Amino acid sequence: MLKLEPRPQPSRWMSVASPVLALVLTAILAAGLFAALGKDPVQGLSMYFVVPLSSLRQISEVLLKATPLIIIALGLAVCYRSDVWNIGAEGQYLLGVLGGGGVALWLTTQGLVLPKIVVVPLVVIGGTLGGMAWAAIVALLRDRFNASEILVSLMLVYVAQQLVNYMVFGPWKDPKGFGFPQTRNFDVSTWLPNLIPGTRLHIGLLFALALVALTWVFMFRIYRGYQLQVGGLAPLAARYAGFSSSASLWTALMISGGLAGLAGALDAVGTLQQINPHLSAGLGFTAIIVCFVGRLNPLGIVFAGLLLSMMIIGGELGQSRLGLPNALTGVFQGLLLVLLLACDTLINYRIRVRSALAAAR
Repeated sequence: MLKLEPRPQPSRWMSVASPVLALVLTAILAAGLFAALGKDPVQGLSMYFVVPLSSLRQISEVLLKATPLIIIALGLAVCYRSDVWNIGAEGQYLLGVLGGGGVALWLTTQGLVLPKIVVVPLVVIGGTLGGMAWAAIVALLRDRFNASEILVSLMLVYVAQQLVNYMVFGPWKDPKGFGFPQTRNFDVSTWLPNLIPGTRLHIGLLFALALVALTWVFMFRIYRGYQLQVGGLAPLAARYAGFSSSASLWTALMISGGLAGLAGALDAVGTLQQINPHLSAGLGFTAIIVCFVGRLNPLGIVFAGLLLSMMIIGGELGQSRLGLPNALTGVFQGLLLVLLLACDTLINYRIRVRSALAAAR
């Protein structure tokens, strides 16, 4: 008989090292999976962890993919540290696509050419407000009716996807798009400026890095952030200290929804320069893994975002160059999260073997 017993003092060193250990175990299992598929394990692992960093263009694509993951995960970290389980960042991201992309589309259809110093703030505000509005539905139902924010936020993802479909199949559909469900291409004046000439990497990366610093300051150096974390760790103590659980709920969800919406707006005007139903590809759900692999810490989220971005890019390369199934990327992401949770369990608990007689007693 096996029993989990709490450790008297969990190891701090192992708490930091567990994401690395989980990554190593994921790589070992991935190598076995490559071999089972009849592929060279070394070549397969290289496609995921070496090739994405083999050139400036590949590195720029990794940074481009990591930008929305980092921004969304920062907002989720604030939620999870506050014990608010927002699972619907994907839906808030899509509303940010509609909000920020809608601003760019309106400027395009009206023929308005404004300076980028004006356009970028308008797009950012539109996307942020879109994500916050979608998160506000979750906060309202949880605050007034005690509805589970897990279920509400998750179900709203599918509503958001249908709303995007309605817009691109209906009012916003490009009349010259040969029937494809997409909007018109945004005017060049609405595009985000590129950071590296000849690549797709745009100034959204600068937004992500600035938000990492701001989130760290908010969580660890500002009293309001301290209130949120106390409410998450010890709700009764927070109530005794006079902290409002309702205010904490709204603050956490508004920050998370706003950042997810911002990521959607930056992707809409910075990456594709139009809106179509396949813009996200599950980034809001992948950001949950980024959040936990990064230990709910803004600096850790940066490294986790880069890692998950490499896995996404590696999956696309493996599909085109080695004929690997595209679903492998999702498998590896799931393995990484499960192994990380297993490592965390063994950090906080130890396994004891009991005799059958002791178990019966």
